[in-house]
Amino acid sequence: MKPEDPLLRILACPLDKGPLHLLLADESVTSAEALYNPRLHRRYPIVDGIPQLLPSSGEQVPDEEHEELLKRMSP
Repeated sequence: MKPEDPLLRILACPLDKGPLHLLLADESVTSAEALYNPRLHRRYPIVDGIPQLLPSSGEQVPDEEHEELLKRMSP
């Protein structure tokens, strides 16, 4: 998924229905792409280009990691 993908404008968090932010893959820590809800500190994986947006597929992010993810969010 690319930051300019029009799909990003309509995707919403399944819990609070707010916008999600794309987290690009970071080779330095070998993390995969994901969508992030900074309001709830929840990360949803993107598997084979498909966002996994079920409430059960999201994972809660600890406060320390939240600060790091804010830096990785695409504009």
